[in-house]
Amino acid sequence: MATSDDLAVSTSSRRSWTSGSFREAWTAAPDVFNVSGRLTHEDDEQELMWAAIERLPTFERMRKGVLKHVLDDGHVVLDQVDVTNLGFHDKKLLIDSILKIVEEDNEKFLRRLRERVDRVRIEIPKIEVRCENLSVEGDVYAGSRALPTLLNTTLNAFESVLGLFHLAPSKKREIQILKNVSGIVKPSRMTLLLGPPSAGKTTLLLALAGKLDRDLRVCSRHRLQSVYSSHISLYPTTLFNNQVSFMLRCDQASGRITYCGHELNEFVAQRTCAYISQHDIHYGEMTVRETLDFSGRCLGVGTRYEALVELSRREREAGIKPDPEIDAFMKAIALSGQKTSLVTDYVLKILGLDICADIMIGDEMRRGISGGQKKRVTTGEMLVGPAKALFMDEISTGLDSSTTFQICKFMRQMVHIMDVTMVISLLQPAPETFELFDDIILLAEGQIVYQGPRENVLQFFEHMGFKCPERKGVADFLQEVTSKKDQQQYWSRKDELHRYVSVPEFVQAFSSFNIGVQLATELGVPYDKNQTHPAALVKDKYGISNWELLKACFSREWLLMKRNSFVYIFKTSQITIVSIITFTVFLRTEMSVGTVQDGQKFFGALFFTLINVMFNGMAELSMTVFSLPVFYKQRDFKFFPAWAFGLPIWILRIPLSILESGIWIILTYYTIGFAPSASR
Repeated sequence: MATSDDLAVSTSSRRSWTSGSFREAWTAAPDVFNVSGRLTHEDDEQELMWAAIERLPTFERMRKGVLKHVLDDGHVVLDQVDVTNLGFHDKKLLIDSILKIVEEDNEKFLRRLRERVDRVRIEIPKIEVRCENLSVEGDVYAGSRALPTLLNTTLNAFESVLGLFHLAPSKKREIQILKNVSGIVKPSRMTLLLGPPSAGKTTLLLALAGKLDRDLRVCSRHRLQSVYSSHISLYPTTLFNNQVSFMLRCDQASGRITYCGHELNEFVAQRTCAYISQHDIHYGEMTVRETLDFSGRCLGVGTRYEALVELSRREREAGIKPDPEIDAFMKAIALSGQKTSLVTDYVLKILGLDICADIMIGDEMRRGISGGQKKRVTTGEMLVGPAKALFMDEISTGLDSSTTFQICKFMRQMVHIMDVTMVISLLQPAPETFELFDDIILLAEGQIVYQGPRENVLQFFEHMGFKCPERKGVADFLQEVTSKKDQQQYWSRKDELHRYVSVPEFVQAFSSFNIGVQLATELGVPYDKNQTHPAALVKDKYGISNWELLKACFSREWLLMKRNSFVYIFKTSQITIVSIITFTVFLRTEMSVGTVQDGQKFFGALFFTLINVMFNGMAELSMTVFSLPVFYKQRDFKFFPAWAFGLPIWILRIPLSILESGIWIILTYYTIGFAPSASR
């Protein structure tokens, strides 16, 4: 009985499974064909859209792309879009499609960009930077006289005046920052600048980037001894963020820092390259995205638009249809003057800042992002620009080793694929980060001890009798081997007694080492200027027009006023309350006006008015002072001229001042008893 029941159940199950299988087979087959038909239909639509775009004029064609577009109801459809008006969700959809997994997809994305350019044989601009016999020397106060006290400042100013008339000798000490530095920074090779503190790394990067203070000029000599006879004087002028600003005066100067064989006065070095400072100076009231958007808007797009027009023309002649995503991305980042740019979203993604993109940066008075994130904002502020040479100073401060590795990995991909010239200064890179670099520049006591391929650096020091232990990081070894205190532990010649090898001896030995000989040979051959790409060196002083600069600065100033609206509301309320109190003091009173003594009362009222209005603006004065470091940085980096920064402040502050003055006058003028005359 049980057997027949089991057989019945088994037969029933088999019958239902068979019928279900046939039903699934019949119903599944049309779905497969429908998907194929749907894909074919989408391909046909895409072809029609591309054909429509190709028929447009050049200006319109550079603004149109075929992308997945997010509708108002949330649906995603394939549509022809204007890349200059991409919404937030459209940009996010495009970036997420390009960089699904940032660590893996960024290199693929850059290769897709490069393949599109190489397919039509368009050359990407490259920059080679050279410095020859570079020396920087100066005179500074030492000891207690170097402290920025009121007494020292007064004595320094007094001695400077006496020194102009040669009435008193200078009490400054002579120091050398860089000594006879020569080298080549090549494109497509990522260079690591190593050295202990006070080795001159920041000075070298500033000199290479052409971003030294306008009063600080680089003095060079083919022989170091001649530097001492050139009457160089270096005066400390300000102390800010633990940095001393110097004024260097040079009676004679020779030697060169060149970009592709061109002197620094032949182009605008501040816009040809980008220097990333080790100090994080930003507006605390602005978000991360707003900071990068403003930077990208002011720096402009360089020659991206002209290159894209030529690229599109050649593709059209060759009958090549570009990748829709790559085409839309290149068009979106090639148009200048946009308030928000797609390159900002890309930089936020690769630097890991997308999670805090809409959070205020913060400062000493308001909470914001972390110190490591702030350091990445400083890096991203320059990456959004079109510079082809990057000089980065201590970009790993406040970052963990994993984040530093990822950022350096992205920089390496950019250097190798897009032919960027890059020098990065790191203090103590981890071994895996150290392995990412192609070349090493080791700086000690202002002199280059080694410059060349990373693979040969240990070979040079083994030649000098020093060996890196197996479990010792190479970067740590390189920074300690030139130190008098740490050098002995790395001595490898057991049959010989250790003798301290000074930095000048290392420099002399490197000049006869095969890498040093090869470097000297390359420096002896002048760079062929005819090989310089026309778009490599920037001749324009600013990235966008004066009108666009004014609009960008005006927009930012209006944003900052809205973020600080409490201050302006409080100021207006304060002067209103004081006006009402003053109004009640003179209410239903009538002062005599017949004598001079009677006039003193009115003079007292005028003085009180002046003092009240003046102190009412003190809060805004402190805000202006706090914003000056950001202004100095962006002005020196050629974001905008000084007038573009000052004019919006004047335009926006004048109505507020008129409003506050009007409130005071309306409430107090007639009650005090001033003459009711239109001329007054």
